[in-house]
Amino acid sequence: MAHPDFSEFPLVPKGNQFEDFEEGQVFEHHWGRTLTESDAILFSTLALRFTPLYFNREYARAHDHPDLVVDPLLALCTVVGLSVEDLSEAGGPFLGINRIEFHRPVHPGDTLNARSNVVSARTSEKRPQFGIVTWRTEGRNQDEELVLSYERTNLVQRRRNR
Repeated sequence: MAHPDFSEFPLVPKGNQFEDFEEGQVFEHHWGRTLTESDAILFSTLALRFTPLYFNREYARAHDHPDLVVDPLLALCTVVGLSVEDLSEAGGPFLGINRIEFHRPVHPGDTLNARSNVVSARTSEKRPQFGIVTWRTEGRNQDEELVLSYERTNLVQRRRNR
């Protein structure tokens, strides 16, 4: 069986570059993601997050939750992942995440959606081929209730013709 010649498949650039971001610009990230009980239990087990709220339904109910609680770190990772295509898929180093707030618990069956706002965009002084962009992202559930929020900063590549 012949192997394909991958040089015949050109790479298509994806994502936004520095010049595509303006302060105040809003991105409604598509898709959303429903978190299941399997997601919640697998994540807490693999991450060694042995908090009974995350894997013991009766314990969660005894503490006034309707069901298991999804580990907030899984909710955060999910919302960050929902934003990547619009914000950082073009590449560039991740510089940090700040001001993380968890506003309400997430339970299995909740669908998370994300919306980001450009907080700032400036040229990098040390690396002029990049800009530094900060976004404020909100994760909301299927009822549009605010679940979590944070700010994330990345170096974002500038267009090559500059």
